[in-house]
Amino acid sequence: MTSRRTATQVPYSADRMFSLVADVERYPEFLPWCVALRIVETRKDGDIETMTCDMVVAYKVFREKFRSLVRLDRTARRIEVNYVDGPFRSLTNDWAFRDLPQGGSNVDFSIAFEFRSVVLQATAQAVFEKAFLKMSEAFVERARLVFTD
Repeated sequence: MTSRRTATQVPYSADRMFSLVADVERYPEFLPWCVALRIVETRKDGDIETMTCDMVVAYKVFREKFRSLVRLDRTARRIEVNYVDGPFRSLTNDWAFRDLPQGGSNVDFSIAFEFRSVVLQATAQAVFEKAFLKMSEAFVERARLVFTD
């Protein structure tokens, strides 16, 4: 299993960052290697919204589609993503957003995954650190573009 956790301070509110990350349909516009994303189903249960999403990622000769269940909890400012189907043995990621007393917010992000294919897992592990940083930076850069007043 490959995993990583990071905490990033940004000059934007937790609510704004939550909304940016929750807007999954926009991921192909700015998230590296995400070439397509489609929301298959949306359900709402009180303050909790759950989306079933299909994402297509491509890196060099690899192109894979997978399905995830995305759980949005606006009240708690948490986003949980759990793997449903595709090339992984397992995949989870979690987001937590917290306003800071001095302004801005802290964005906690964690991911853990394991591919079914030994070849894909080895390839992913070889580029994971660089890819993780690039993806994290993509969200911060997207916030700069979207929230510039």
